[in-house]
Amino acid sequence: MNIADWLRNYYYRALVHIFTFIIPKDKKILHIGCKDGRILAQLHASRGVGIDDNPTTVASAKANYPSLTFYSTSPENFSPTEKFDFIILSAIGTIRDLYKVFEIIRAASHKETRVIIHYHNYFWEPFLSLAGRLSLKEPQPIQNWLTLDDIGNFLYVSGIDVIRKGRELLFPFYIPLLSTFFNKYLARLPLLQNLCLIQYMIVRPIVRETQPLSVSVIVPVRNEKGNIECAAKAIPKMGKHTEIIFVEGNSVDGTKEEIKRVIDSYKHKDIKLLEQKGRGKWDAVTLGFDHASGNVLMICDGDLTVPPEDLSKFYEVIRSGKGEFVNASRFVYQMEGYAMPFVNKVVNKSFSIVLKWILGQRLTDTLCGTKVLLKRDYLEMKKQHFFLPEDKFGDFSLIFGATRMHLKIIEIPIAYKIRTYGNTKISGFSSGWLLLRMMFKGMKIFKFFNI
Repeated sequence: MNIADWLRNYYYRALVHIFTFIIPKDKKILHIGCKDGRILAQLHASRGVGIDDNPTTVASAKANYPSLTFYSTSPENFSPTEKFDFIILSAIGTIRDLYKVFEIIRAASHKETRVIIHYHNYFWEPFLSLAGRLSLKEPQPIQNWLTLDDIGNFLYVSGIDVIRKGRELLFPFYIPLLSTFFNKYLARLPLLQNLCLIQYMIVRPIVRETQPLSVSVIVPVRNEKGNIECAAKAIPKMGKHTEIIFVEGNSVDGTKEEIKRVIDSYKHKDIKLLEQKGRGKWDAVTLGFDHASGNVLMICDGDLTVPPEDLSKFYEVIRSGKGEFVNASRFVYQMEGYAMPFVNKVVNKSFSIVLKWILGQRLTDTLCGTKVLLKRDYLEMKKQHFFLPEDKFGDFSLIFGATRMHLKIIEIPIAYKIRTYGNTKISGFSSGWLLLRMMFKGMKIFKFFNI
């Protein structure tokens, strides 16, 4: 193997590692700018289609990977006849009509399609040009050197929404230990990350829901007798049908009996009771999710510190397609009285800064219990084993799962109220320890995966 092949192989391995982290196995994949097909061939697609405007490389791809389909055409002239789960756009630097290509991508997408756009950092342009002249890589064609903001503007006009951005490969050469140190650790630091060779964006074509959806509101309760009727009355009717599922967790204050009474008294509402066999809020929530019949799953904490009336706002974000995972934030509006201790506020806000760096998502309130998502996405998270057994509240299981599935995460501010009945089930010390553990877990999953 000559030095050019050695350099290319390390670069391609880095790309494959990024793509396999993003794309689960057995998905339909379209690769625009697939070159010789080696990357597409390693992504374990249930169906893989590659296009490239170089007939020679396409011929090589067809010969080497007969189970995949390849077309020799430019991105602007491709006419898709099917929909794909993931689309990789590798040729963005040489595309002459980005608007047209983004329209083609929309035509090849369904409402759950995710598109990965990757390109080189402009900082590396002199080095890449020199490497091309020295035959250490393919000759560098004339490039459209676009910034993240430039591409974001093209996407916005085309009706395509940016979910997450990332950068990888600070040191694009393989030297044992040294490459790992640079690309696994130094490349994650905020300033050095801007110098990485590979930049990528995960985006989604926005598809609006045109039909009303059914809704299941899960209310986990333990010793919340005084809040049951208030919850039943306050939860609004949403979509084509709304069911309310109380998940009762071995209460000693008569909560279960109160739920039964409310079910009998409010027969015009679809209210159900589930009795929890395990322990912890997340166990109760998953029991409710698994039994829910609605298209949309909502968590409404039984302490009613988040007004149930606000759930209609969350439904509208999901129904409109503006978001796919909706999280409530208690840190926008003024809180009522001493609804949250000062120390808790400081810890939550500090952690949100760290989490933004870890996930590449802006989340101001990870521990607010009100979260909303589609049931199909919950089932996929469960199938992919994205949930964390150590997360007893489930907040991080859902947030990390939504990030792993590249869902569009939206936060909605709510007016946080004082609990009027019962006592909090949360310990400040245990919550702080959980935040710390989840911070390191998140770094391991999203930041320090090996390149």
